[in-house]
Amino acid sequence: MNAAIPQLSLKIKKSPITSAHDCYRPPSWPPPYDWVVSEDSQGNPLSRWIDSVWDFSSWAGKSFKLDFAGGRNGNSTPPLRDQNQLLLRLITTWFIWGPRGDKAWRTLKSRFGRLRRVMVFCDQKGILASDLMRYPKLLEGVAELCAHPREQQKLLVELDRLRYAKDQIGFTLFDEPGISKLATAIKRRGEKDPEQTAYIPTRIWKYQVFRLKECLEDFLTYKHQIEDCFNFCINAYAHNFGSLEAALLSKGPTSKLLPFTEQRHKRSGARTGRQFHGHFSITAARFGIEGPLTKWIAPDIKKASIKSFSGYLTLIQYAALTYIANFTLQRIEEAAALRADCLIWEEDPTVGRIPIICGETTKTDDDSDARWPTSPSVSIAVEAMSAVARLRMRCAAANPLVNCSNYDQENPALLHRAFEPWSPVVQSDYSKKPLLATYSQIIRRFPLLFEGQQIAITEDDLKQSRMLTPNLSKGGKFKAGESWPFAYHQLRRTSAVNMFASGLLCDSSIQAILKHRTLLQTAYYGRNHTRLRFNEDVSGVLSETKYEVMARQIQSLVTDRYASPAGEKQKEEMVINIIGTNDFNALVNAGRRGEISFRETRLGGCTKVGHCEYGGIESVARCAGGDGGTPCREAVFDKLKQRSIERQLQSIEHLQQAAIPDSPRRRALQAEGQGLRNYLDAIRI
Repeated sequence: MNAAIPQLSLKIKKSPITSAHDCYRPPSWPPPYDWVVSEDSQGNPLSRWIDSVWDFSSWAGKSFKLDFAGGRNGNSTPPLRDQNQLLLRLITTWFIWGPRGDKAWRTLKSRFGRLRRVMVFCDQKGILASDLMRYPKLLEGVAELCAHPREQQKLLVELDRLRYAKDQIGFTLFDEPGISKLATAIKRRGEKDPEQTAYIPTRIWKYQVFRLKECLEDFLTYKHQIEDCFNFCINAYAHNFGSLEAALLSKGPTSKLLPFTEQRHKRSGARTGRQFHGHFSITAARFGIEGPLTKWIAPDIKKASIKSFSGYLTLIQYAALTYIANFTLQRIEEAAALRADCLIWEEDPTVGRIPIICGETTKTDDDSDARWPTSPSVSIAVEAMSAVARLRMRCAAANPLVNCSNYDQENPALLHRAFEPWSPVVQSDYSKKPLLATYSQIIRRFPLLFEGQQIAITEDDLKQSRMLTPNLSKGGKFKAGESWPFAYHQLRRTSAVNMFASGLLCDSSIQAILKHRTLLQTAYYGRNHTRLRFNEDVSGVLSETKYEVMARQIQSLVTDRYASPAGEKQKEEMVINIIGTNDFNALVNAGRRGEISFRETRLGGCTKVGHCEYGGIESVARCAGGDGGTPCREAVFDKLKQRSIERQLQSIEHLQQAAIPDSPRRRALQAEGQGLRNYLDAIRI
């Protein structure tokens, strides 16, 4: 390969280099040995591509060098031989000038260090790094190169990115099975870790998602009445206190001025000019919002006070925040920092119109424009939070102690404190965010949000969660009969698993959810279908989870859940041929090591290593022998998909009747229908 790649350009933000400079992009790939990669402050060549050290100090504003060779003058950096140096230069070039090149010097430095350790490891074993995947016994050694779990996750992301860019770079360090094995080795090393984020069982996860959605939809149904009621209450306070600012700044005894609190002396209103509107429940009925208040806050509307109204608005903010966190894989602090303009829609030529959440992240590398693909249904959460934020902004903007900027007023934070004059919260500067309530605190504060019976843990829930959280029982928090102990960080892990594990979960309803809420996220994160730069930390979560899920799916191949289209003996022979042993315990261990491949299909799974031209998604005719041929020997049928397959068969038969006789479509439908019947016959044996 010796051609320029148009997408290559320098992405580092803090750099004086523009497109007019020769070092802005490589003139070809691979780059010429004499290509200037960096310049000094006067614009003179400082480092060339073939140099053993690349010096970017004049650009970074501090000493910044990437040492490929190492081992000089007592340098603690281990030496690296020429051939692996060359491979490391290509990889480093890709991470600096590639389509998703690093934006920060700190990111580049840490990434270079991790990848160089892999290269040195290969050097010490006497092999080229590009041949590493041919030596599976070395995987344990690679897994030990990064001691901290966070560093291990980053290394998996980097190796995965290199795998996707294999055709452009010219080589890769690991193929997909290799990364799966590495991820499993890392997972095995960390299994003694006493803390592991729990996977929320499908039933409970689905319930909390739909309940949050129901809460938000109710709010939006009554949105205009709620806004009118809020503004009426604010105006009532402003009237009694003389102005909204006076109401917000009032201190000491002010009961004679409160518009929804009855006074002992009937004539006090006449003396003060105060208007009494009766108990707040009267106002709630007047504006027609008793329904959502009694459903979510106060079952007895007569006990609903003006403070209950503020509590309802706070509930909406947290319900929306949690809903967003379920479908973006953001850390909760990142979701809590979003503003009203956070939702945009990206037109992608490959996967169509995609909703994107835009915000900030500072957990790993500072990024003021981080992006997270999400579900279209998240729009209701953003709309509800924005409505509450703009209502409360009216009070925040009128309070001089809050000090709102023009930007804050135009684009308010989606989550903030209650600024209403009846709120007991001490007002402070708008830039100072309130302490974030935990998920469990929200559930305790708003007990009508979830029904206790629905979130009580069953034995089936525990069984499913333990599949992906082996040490779930440690600490004694997760017990049958007890309520699931929700935490925000569980949402991140659970959503990542759900993006890849619909076959593992085997729940038709959850599969339906996943198809329209996370499929596009999978395409964006997993296949790099976009010109935008997405949050790389999430890519790490997904990469690690993807290979973990694959390992769990491989384990389940040896159970009765899966059948071979040619019978049980064929299934055993298939697994034995792949693993090389007929001991089922050994098969499970081999599955943990990632020595077989598993890919989800409509009928169950495919154990073929590498690409399959038939897919098993759009059509299952070839997999199941519906085209008249022999069923694929590498296919396995999942018995738990039976109901789904029966529904598909009914649909196919209906379409077949409507198709023109002897037409290509009719024949294709016949083959598809026969494949589905073959599946049903095989699992009933």
